This record gives sequence, C-alpha cells and structure tokens, in this order.
Amino acid sequence: MQTLTNRAQPVDRRPMTFWEKMYLPAIAKGMGITLSHIFKKKATVNYPEETRPFSPVFRGLHVLNRDEEGRERCTACGLCAVACPAEAITMEAAERKDGEEHLYREEKYAARYEINMLRCIFCGFCEEACPKEAIYMTETFAPANYQRKSFIYGKDDLLIPDPKHPVTVNKKEQ
Repeated sequence: MQTLTNRAQPVDRRPMTFWEKMYLPAIAKGMGITLSHIFKKKATVNYPEETRPFSPVFRGLHVLNRDEEGRERCTACGLCAVACPAEAITMEAAERKDGEEHLYREEKYAARYEINMLRCIFCGFCEEACPKEAIYMTETFAPANYQRKSFIYGKDDLLIPDPKHPVTVNKKEQ
C-alpha cells in the first residue's frame, strides 16, 4: 500500500515462537535495564532538605529595582508590558507631584504596577526591554499557594526595600 509520504513500514505477521510467547527475552531485557540504573548516579534529591543549584541563566521572580538614592527606577514607559508575550504585566502611569522628588526619579512613575505570576512564562523579555533597568529577575522561584489572588504581585510586593530606610519588624513584648 502506498501512502502520501511513502513511509509505510512492512509488518511482520509470522506466528510467535514458544520463547516469544513466554516473554522471557523481553523480561530479561527489562531486568537488565533496571539493574544498570541501580548503579548510576541518582537524579532525585530530598527536596526540602536538599536543593540543586540553579543554572546561571535561571529566571525567577521579578523585582522592581531602586537607584542609589532609594528612588524607584520605573518611569512607567510601558515597554515591559508591551514586550510581555503573555500580557502578564499591567501598569498605570501618574505624574510626580511637588515634594515627591525623593520617591521617583522622573516626572512620570508607575502608580499601579502588577504582574500576574500565573500568566507569566518567565521569558525575561520584560527585563530586556526596560531602558532604565528597573525590573530584573531574581534566582527565587515562585512559591506555592492555594489562592489565585496571591499570585498577582503588586508594586509593594515587587519593590526591593529602600536601602536608606531598612524594614524593621516590630516585636511585641510579652
């Protein structure tokens, strides 16, 4: 029989011998493969206790960067949102008001900046598209969670803490 690609394979229709009916050669071949894997290096690790090193080109969670003076680098140009093939980044721009020069570098800033981590494919195009080097990807992978809304990271989740004003934790005295 001819096919469109002429790749028809002839099928061997001879009757099986006694040893082929017993499947002993196939079982012996499978056991040989199993025994050869016993002596090889293990591919698995005990994950919570042990971790494997990531590749140098691993792209993890996103972070919005600050400049040396602690101001936000993002100027809400929207290039990261346009470059994102999954359309995971949304932002709203706003004008800087008088007295906010210590918060934002440019006259325009991102009033709302969100990344939907469930849509993100971690391709790194947003990092490459940013002219101000405001967004970059860390070596941290996305944590597991049961709530969909917890995977939408807002600006407060993405911004690294201000180096001039470190975050302090208030401990209650007991």
